[in-house]
Amino acid sequence: MRFKLKRNNKIGLFFFMAFVISLTLIYVFEEQFDKNTWQTDPLTRYKMVDDIIEKRVFIGKTKQEIISLLGEPYEIKSSESNYFIYKVGTPPSFFKTKKQFLLIVFNNQEVVKVSQAEE
Repeated sequence: MRFKLKRNNKIGLFFFMAFVISLTLIYVFEEQFDKNTWQTDPLTRYKMVDDIIEKRVFIGKTKQEIISLLGEPYEIKSSESNYFIYKVGTPPSFFKTKKQFLLIVFNNQEVVKVSQAEE
């Protein structure tokens, strides 16, 4: 007995396999936040940014806790709230990309928002 797929089934199987492969690649190249890696390898910080934002790792932490985890910020901005800005490196790309940063927003000395910013 020979198993033969119809054309529509082949197309569906192709897209399913592409989906599985893309999810696998995303998982492989995205890293979880690690304090030591962040502090010792600043060029690869971009790999941890999604994990930091999605898992809300720093929400509720104080400025001193953030400095302990990430080191001194690249830049500090002040207005109604305080902002810490950290360089995260540049992800590999075929096109010229803008510099990327991790923006940490404080209110009453606690982190209320973490986002990715571009220059």
